[in-house]
Amino acid sequence: MIDSHCHIDLSAFDEDRAQVLESAQALGVQKILVPGLAIKQLAVLLRLQSQYSMLDIAAGFHPYFLPYLSTEQWQEQLKHMQDWLEQHHSQVVAIGEFGLDATLKLPMDFQQQAFLCQVQLAKDYNKPVVLHHRKSHNEIIRLLKQTRFSQGGVIHAFSGSEAIAKTYIDMGFKLGIGGTITYPRGAKTCKAIKDLSLSDLLLETDAPDMPLYGFQGQRNTPERLPIIAKQLAVIKGVSVNLVTETTTANYKSLFSSMLAP
Repeated sequence: MIDSHCHIDLSAFDEDRAQVLESAQALGVQKILVPGLAIKQLAVLLRLQSQYSMLDIAAGFHPYFLPYLSTEQWQEQLKHMQDWLEQHHSQVVAIGEFGLDATLKLPMDFQQQAFLCQVQLAKDYNKPVVLHHRKSHNEIIRLLKQTRFSQGGVIHAFSGSEAIAKTYIDMGFKLGIGGTITYPRGAKTCKAIKDLSLSDLLLETDAPDMPLYGFQGQRNTPERLPIIAKQLAVIKGVSVNLVTETTTANYKSLFSSMLAP
């Protein structure tokens, strides 16, 4: 199985990163995608990728880590990313994590500008995207349609209606399914994905965040991906093997031309 969204690069794993990855691998996690968050993180991602062959990496500006910048400052940041991608795009499987978050103080017009610039990067380098959303599905869909983006990607930590899910799927996106489905309060998301095809879903942990039900207050880790796979199997009424095999194939299909050797 593959963890399509895990921040194994963050300091929460500095003391035991190697052990966590080894343990996850022993539990059947074959590969992990580590999303990009900011410019300063890119060197760390390259280093970790060289150390651990099971890691895929992406590059992007997450809205949580993006301060409000002047037009000139933003253009400098964007140029830095473009220069980095020019050198390392073959080592990157996606552009992201980026998106729109209506709960942040960061002005929405600036978030939209950053979103559109990163969609263009994905177009320029023919990469899928990893999208963050929070109270922003309709605006994300509008911008994707506006740009006629066609490389697809993954909607990280999907939560929304079946109608929203099908809209993304029709646009070529997979839905990232994580710890939300292990909670009683995740019933809405469970209902939305129950009748969707497994071919449209990916597994993810978002570790060290989004702890699973029963592990509240603890660091999340990719070692818990099998729990998510089992819960998805229950929701779909299929075997765990079918869930892991299908979601793994989905990941490989989405990132097939970008996968590290």
